[in-house]
Amino acid sequence: MASKALEDYLKIIFKLAEQSNKSESKGVSTSAIAERLSISQASVSNMLKKLADKELIRYEPYYGVSLLPEGQKIALNMIRKHRILEQFLVEKLDYSWDEVDVEAEVLEHAITNKLADRMWESLGRPLRDPHGSPIPDENGEMITDDVVSLATFANGKKGEVVRIQNRTPEELRYFSSIGLVKDAQVLIHTKAPFNGPLSIEIQGKFIALDYRLSESVLISPCEEQVD
Repeated sequence: MASKALEDYLKIIFKLAEQSNKSESKGVSTSAIAERLSISQASVSNMLKKLADKELIRYEPYYGVSLLPEGQKIALNMIRKHRILEQFLVEKLDYSWDEVDVEAEVLEHAITNKLADRMWESLGRPLRDPHGSPIPDENGEMITDDVVSLATFANGKKGEVVRIQNRTPEELRYFSSIGLVKDAQVLIHTKAPFNGPLSIEIQGKFIALDYRLSESVLISPCEEQVD
């Protein structure tokens, strides 16, 4: 089993668990992993059995998948490298935030922990990457966010964008074009029923935002609200 494949699976399991609203008693489903990787569930099941044999994950029918301590450690290390690389590419090499994921996916498997630590130090030990995702420190610890999805925010509420999760380069470019970026303030005017579009305001501009996209925008409430 290639090391890269092992690292990719553990990282994906961590990220899917992080995004899930399920209780801790339920693991990540095989179908969710297969969908993220665009491969068959049978292929995923074969790999998960190997990871379970290495005692990196807990894998049980009807329960799903969860990381064991060693698997969690590997996953966090890969996430740390990936997010440091993204921040380095933006700050030091003038990449845009929609370009960095592809580059970081390749480089994260090649750089050493020592190099990642040096890059992190040269950046001033940032807590977040360009998309607002927390960067684990050398011990795997990272800040926790008191945030909610833009899709769940009530009408008349204003929030500040903290993080944007798992969007394609095209979607990130669209977010940039409308000003929906990290630290932007967003006012919710109305939400259409049945998961319809949201009417939002950013810097005085009124925008209709697709509900699916709004789910990936994590915001914290602003003290100043609109009745």
